[in-house]
Amino acid sequence: MCDATFHPDLFAGKVALVVGGTTGIGAAIADAFAGLGAVVTVTGATPAECAAARAAPAFRCRDAVALDVRDAKAAAQLVDDLPRLDVLVNCAGVIRRGHEHITAVFEDVLAINLTGTMRCCTLARPKLKASGGAIVNTASVLSFFGGALVPGYAASKGGVAQLTKSLAIAYAADGIRVNAIAPGWVATPLTNELREDAQRSAAILARTPLGRWAEPADIAGAAVFLCSPAARFVTGAVLAVDGGYMIT
Repeated sequence: MCDATFHPDLFAGKVALVVGGTTGIGAAIADAFAGLGAVVTVTGATPAECAAARAAPAFRCRDAVALDVRDAKAAAQLVDDLPRLDVLVNCAGVIRRGHEHITAVFEDVLAINLTGTMRCCTLARPKLKASGGAIVNTASVLSFFGGALVPGYAASKGGVAQLTKSLAIAYAADGIRVNAIAPGWVATPLTNELREDAQRSAAILARTPLGRWAEPADIAGAAVFLCSPAARFVTGAVLAVDGGYMIT
């Protein structure tokens, strides 16, 4: 999709890091950047996840590397190993539906979704400054709504939205643009439980004007746009990619 929408060498000579890019939305974004000429490294939560990504016939990235975003030393080593960096996309995230009222679970969700995003942005800043690069974080429609079963996820994604705005201000003098996408309801492993619940899925679709679940590739174009020259005066934006869910 992105290959047909954007100029095919839009990111030729650029290096991109997609944290959480082995599955779901992150994988679609990584593939879009690779298809537009970027040299892309993705991370996954486990070595097995990364091996599976590398083995996929459609894999177009340079490499897939296991990374726990809670591990500051490992994250720093990963960024240090990159020859340069033009694009950082933060997609690593977890949801523990029904368990996030337990304080330890709540804290762990924030450590991955929010603190992990901040950690990667901080580590990438010097290389992005050198290249005049861009960051895209992954917020959510739950950045704007509450979630009774997912207080940790909703709080973390609200935090990602505010973090994005704050870093956009802080990094502007370095020539780094910082934006976020806020996906709606996307068919990924994180939403299997909801999609398999006919009543809850129907309620989501009834509120979504476009009337369907998004595919991960539907989200990728927004991330590419925000890192492209077409968005050169866009920073601090939290762009909803939700099929109209938030306007109803």
